[in-house]
Amino acid sequence: MLEIVARRYGGVPGPMTNQVREVIFAPKPGPLYAGMALMMVVLTWRQRFIAAGAAIGIDVVFVLVRWAVGAKAPEGHFFGNGALWVLLGCAVIAITRRTGRERVLLLKGVGLGLLLVAGRKIGDTWLLITSKTRPAVLDPYLATADHALGNPSWLAGRILRASGPIATLLDVVYAQLAVAAVVVALYQLRNVAAERRFPRHHLVRTFLVIGLLGPAIYMIFPVVGPIFAYGPGTSGTGGVQWAVANLWPHTPPPIHTPHPVPYDAITPRNCMPSLHTAWATAIFIHSRKGPRILRFAGAFWLIATLSATLGFGYHYGVDLVAGVVFALTIEAAVRSFDRGWDRQGIQLVAYGTTVFAALLVSYRYLPMEMAQHPWVFGPLLILAMASVVYGFVRTTERWEPKTPKATPARQPEPQPELV
Repeated sequence: MLEIVARRYGGVPGPMTNQVREVIFAPKPGPLYAGMALMMVVLTWRQRFIAAGAAIGIDVVFVLVRWAVGAKAPEGHFFGNGALWVLLGCAVIAITRRTGRERVLLLKGVGLGLLLVAGRKIGDTWLLITSKTRPAVLDPYLATADHALGNPSWLAGRILRASGPIATLLDVVYAQLAVAAVVVALYQLRNVAAERRFPRHHLVRTFLVIGLLGPAIYMIFPVVGPIFAYGPGTSGTGGVQWAVANLWPHTPPPIHTPHPVPYDAITPRNCMPSLHTAWATAIFIHSRKGPRILRFAGAFWLIATLSATLGFGYHYGVDLVAGVVFALTIEAAVRSFDRGWDRQGIQLVAYGTTVFAALLVSYRYLPMEMAQHPWVFGPLLILAMASVVYGFVRTTERWEPKTPKATPARQPEPQPELV
């Protein structure tokens, strides 16, 4: 469906065509090698070294052939074919050389790696569809509602512009969110090769479901973000000519009755909810059971991602509130699906869904009231988000297996000594 829609609305190849092209043409290496790394959790160490060596060798051959024939590759797309060839080769080996549980395990590993790659392609296609099918954006509604939180994007934007090198660090964190997800996932899947089975639940599943459902909200609530709607835009997209006003980040927008505004057919409408916030929240949750360094890294990535989304003008504060609720609701639903739906799981998912829907409705139909009464609606927004966080923590703690307390060894009673 996405392949057909991409060709019809955008006149460009869809995710399936782009994936097939990368067997020969230069791809972006990051997603492919990340997918191969996830696939290798099912392999032994010897097989991992062989797979990695084969991928690098194939890439060297492709690079040399492109250099010999003078083929030009897009910037940052120099190699990566080798990782895709190894993924496909492992699928062939699983079908032709493996049987029973070993075949299923290897195919699951290949499927996990290809899902990560396909998810990126599908996401790019969805962004194209939002820009082509939603000519009007609802940024004035969110900018007005954001007064209830004190216009955090404007404040963070001014702070970040004065911070110097911190902005460079946050830019790297924002762009490499998938790297953090792969690191946490590899830790969670570290025992797959030894146990010959996948754990019941891991980060990749939540990550993919967030990316699958998020674009549906983009279509319902199309928003481009402060830097595009109220600022100079960025290279290649947006700009002052499409902006409501050139205000970001120095002058918060005035409070007036909002209305949809037209925007270009290039910039993705990908702000509501903030999926970067949702993904960073999922990384934070799944890093809690890791070693101390992984827990610190998960907390750092969440804080840095929230700072970057606001400071670079990619999101409004209300986007982040919705993103946290969105992530926790999906995480609760995936865990409930794994362990079997019970009363607590159904209640938590229903409550998270209700709060998320209430946020969207209030942003769309009560922005003026939110802006005019910030001391009422601001705490209400934070309280609504905090209630979902509290419900998630309380419910998931009950789901954790109870570890019996160690009973102290009984000391033998002193016996009378014979005289």
